[in-house]
Amino acid sequence: MTTRRSRGDGGLHWNETRQRWIAELTVGYTPAGKRIVKKASGKTKTEAKAKLKEMIRDHDDGLASGPANYTVADAVTSWLAYGLHGRDENTITNYRTLCEKHVVPDLGARKLRELSAEDVDGWLVSKAKVLAARTVRLLHSCLNRTVRFAQARDKVKRNVVGLCEIPEGKAGRPSKSLTLDQATALLNAAENSRLYAYVVLSLLIGARTEELRALTWKEVALVSDPGNGVPPWIAVWRSVREGGDTKTKRSRRSLALPKRCVEALKAHRRQQRKDKKAAGDDWKEHGLVFASLVGTPLDAHNVRRAFRKIVKDAGMPAYYWTPREMRHSFVSLLSDSGVPLEDIARLVGHSGTAVTEAVYRKQIRPVLLGGAAAMDEIFAR
Repeated sequence: MTTRRSRGDGGLHWNETRQRWIAELTVGYTPAGKRIVKKASGKTKTEAKAKLKEMIRDHDDGLASGPANYTVADAVTSWLAYGLHGRDENTITNYRTLCEKHVVPDLGARKLRELSAEDVDGWLVSKAKVLAARTVRLLHSCLNRTVRFAQARDKVKRNVVGLCEIPEGKAGRPSKSLTLDQATALLNAAENSRLYAYVVLSLLIGARTEELRALTWKEVALVSDPGNGVPPWIAVWRSVREGGDTKTKRSRRSLALPKRCVEALKAHRRQQRKDKKAAGDDWKEHGLVFASLVGTPLDAHNVRRAFRKIVKDAGMPAYYWTPREMRHSFVSLLSDSGVPLEDIARLVGHSGTAVTEAVYRKQIRPVLLGGAAAMDEIFAR
């Protein structure tokens, strides 16, 4: 005599329409009291029974077993839609591009529960042959976060991506810095440009381009305070990143301004007042040091385009240099002038010398002395 299964043992039945055996298991209840039922099917009763046992074992172990047809592409779509709240828009766009170009075409059709560490290893190795090391690390990060996001939502039992080593990719675009002659030529070429003060500050105080684009006049002091021994200074406390904060907490810093920076900013402020008067009612006041002709924030693309023209006017290949490399040049010029590594790290807003050495290792030399005064001496007129 066939006995009825006990509670929690699930059930098996034949589906005439599908011509398959169906395994069912109640795994819980919704807040409204409705049963949550997991299902699996097999061509034979034995196959369906084996799947039922697997579901029962996973349920008893507290492990999730997501839908059998849930793919890596489904997981990527879900992560991109719901797992990136609070991220910068450019970061989201970058992640989406990487996933759509590399993850989904290569692994998207794979069922997530069947994705193995060997699959991920082979995929990463193939990418490391053609992509830069940083891109390979980003791809691993995207897939790792995708599977972790799916795991937290009971779509898969474990995250195999976290078990995989990241292979070394191809060497990326090497950082480089301007020589003193090149830096001088760049400054001279920029003198008649609206971006002159921007270039001067980038080269002479090492501020990041996203920090300068967020700089406001209330964070700039162009008059010294002899009584307290305070020279003209600039407060690098914000950036155009999501939330308006600097890259790290240690990136918040107040820097003494070399004389050339003070002169450039005074001339820049006079020009901006003329722009404001010319714009009239079209002017949008944001208090920004570097703004458009109507006071609105500068776009990174516009900065790059104007910078390339200056580079070309300085007699250098425009495509070869980017605004961020003025920061590298700042480190190189200080190092060549004898400023200690510890002082350089503080000036560029790094948490310690290890980061400065890792990022700017080609610009660092063994050294001995200090910041704004050194720049005054380097670019003495």
